[in-house]
Amino acid sequence: MTIKEFQEFIRRQYYARDSERGSAGTFLWFVEEVGELASALAGDDQYNKEEEFADVLAWLCTLANINDIDLTEAVRKYTDGNVEGFK
Repeated sequence: MTIKEFQEFIRRQYYARDSERGSAGTFLWFVEEVGELASALAGDDQYNKEEEFADVLAWLCTLANINDIDLTEAVRKYTDGNVEGFK
């Protein structure tokens, strides 16, 4: 499955409810999931890490959807070689 396909899947499943919550509320859910990922990374449970990475990606797609951002287009800055240097 591509990023675009996954983002569309998330849109079909959750857009109505997510758009009602809005960006601010959705961002709080996203941050909570990032916190859960941080906790999982500190442990040894590989399955839990995978679950939390999936949750973070799903919530990122949700944020993108309700803000009308196509993540495939957004990542072109990396895939098209438009990023100089590193952080």
